[in-house]
Amino acid sequence: MGISTWIEKYKPQRLLNKNTAFGRLMRYSAVKLVSLFVTVVIGIFLTIMIANMGGYVDEMMKAEIRDRITIQVQMNPAFKQLDPQLKNELIAERIQNEVERLDLDQPLIVRTLRFMKNALTLRLGRSQSMTADDGSRNVRQIILQRLPYTLLLMGTAELILFFSTLLLALALSMHYGSFWDKVIITLSPSSAIPAWFYGIFLILLFASVLKILPFGGVIDAPVPDSFIERALSVLKHMILPASSLILSSFFISIYDWRTFFLIYSSEDYVDMAKAKGLEPRNVQRRYVLRPTLPTIITSFALLLITIWTGAIITETVFNWPGLGVVTYKAIGLYDTPVIVGTTIIYAYLLAMTVFLLDFVYAIVDPRVKIGGESH
Repeated sequence: MGISTWIEKYKPQRLLNKNTAFGRLMRYSAVKLVSLFVTVVIGIFLTIMIANMGGYVDEMMKAEIRDRITIQVQMNPAFKQLDPQLKNELIAERIQNEVERLDLDQPLIVRTLRFMKNALTLRLGRSQSMTADDGSRNVRQIILQRLPYTLLLMGTAELILFFSTLLLALALSMHYGSFWDKVIITLSPSSAIPAWFYGIFLILLFASVLKILPFGGVIDAPVPDSFIERALSVLKHMILPASSLILSSFFISIYDWRTFFLIYSSEDYVDMAKAKGLEPRNVQRRYVLRPTLPTIITSFALLLITIWTGAIITETVFNWPGLGVVTYKAIGLYDTPVIVGTTIIYAYLLAMTVFLLDFVYAIVDPRVKIGGESH
């Protein structure tokens, strides 16, 4: 067969296969992105409606505006001698202007859709009640000021929890029925206790009784001068809240991962590897850990985005100035822009993570085909 004949026979088919695979990938990506975006839109719409309590918060704001402006006009010495009828007209006019300024005169569905559009384009606007440390009501500023504290606390605690429990569970899966395996099974129900309860117990023990760690906060007062002293002070304040977060999920996480690894450890190819005389460490790494990488990567990716949300009650217990405290205050004050601001960013992070995970699966596991392709 000549070269020209071979090219004519195989090259078009090869290019066709490539184009078909590329087209399938593009179609899959487009459908996936559209479906995720629709999910985000629905989630944000429901968040706005719930945060606004179906319009009840708007009525509360109107009542607060009426009371505030009425008191301002009644207590203003410049209007003391004003005719009561004129005074009432002035109050009504100012109330109407304030209602229009806040768009409270618009129908609920119109305001919700406008609010949703701004949220989806990350125009988070101004908060209704809360302020940043510098006095700004810009929602983005409020979030960005508190985000580093949450990332520091949650990132440290969750990463230690993830890797420590993963490695311990992998070791336990190779010693099924051992003493330590039974200890983990026995202690796993302790994870039903929430992190904030562990936090209160740790405060009573190490701060109140032993007096070796601070009750809460993020740094000593007055603030140390040198960078190293400030870092050590933050680390000291972080020990108790991080420990409470780790303790609340430590044993159940080991138990979950250990059970997961046990399922793969009982596969025939693992028994074959043991029969060949491979070292237990190689068996764990190549025949147990590697096939489970997609699940581990999924868990780790979801962990990274949940770090963003913070721990509402735990941060409040320890007076840790993170996003958890911001969310807690925003809920208590019915501050819809702040609630929606924290939710929309988490929703985008979750959607992007879910989208990228399919491609990561195809990289780490050859059995996974993007878009359902089969060869």
